[in-house]
Amino acid sequence: MKIPLIKSPNYDKKTRPKKNVIFVIIHYTGMQSEIESINRLCDNKSKVSCHYFINRKGRVLQLVKENKVAWHAGKSKWKNFKNLNGKSIGIELCNKGHEFGYQNFSKPQIVCLLKLCKKLKKKYKIKNENFLGHSDVSPLRKQDPGEKFPWKKLSKFNIGIWYKKRMPKTVVEKKYIRSIFFRNLFKIGYRYFNINKRNKKDRFIITAFQRRYYPEKITGLVDEKTMQISQFLANSDKFS
Repeated sequence: MKIPLIKSPNYDKKTRPKKNVIFVIIHYTGMQSEIESINRLCDNKSKVSCHYFINRKGRVLQLVKENKVAWHAGKSKWKNFKNLNGKSIGIELCNKGHEFGYQNFSKPQIVCLLKLCKKLKKKYKIKNENFLGHSDVSPLRKQDPGEKFPWKKLSKFNIGIWYKKRMPKTVVEKKYIRSIFFRNLFKIGYRYFNINKRNKKDRFIITAFQRRYYPEKITGLVDEKTMQISQFLANSDKFS
């Protein structure tokens, strides 16, 4: 997989050790065209970049070398990590996003993404559960890669995680639903909430979780299946 390098100026100049890379974070560009996206990612005024960019035809470009910290995740949290740029590889997929006409990701795009992720997984020994979306690590301000991103398909290749079609039934008293659900999310890795105290921003966290694991029903409310999925994932061997 020969990947041309188009150098972005937006990265930390200090070289990081290989052991620092433990996450891959997937984004969409959220811009109207491929050219506009690349120009922004390579514009020193924008202060944003990524390691890899994949266009609609499946062409992969490298914008920042893997041993440098690209500026792609911004303010972010996952588990006990903050500001994940230093610990991650950022991949941008060309897609207009929710603002300009959100598209299905193309087949060539996903095929090439899978090849790249498999390569990164092997090179850095990245755990399945450490392939994340931008909205996972920045749920209060980001929606990408969005509900059309095929996490379920990727999980079949051990990229990211998913749940079983048949899961154990979950019965939770109404008054405990919120606290148990957010306890599950905390165990999985989500942050930006208080387990025991309600907040008007809770809806953003629930929406981010549904956007990834229950894309056919994004309501921002914890219904039975949303709770069931959270229970299954939190109690899987990856987090227990």
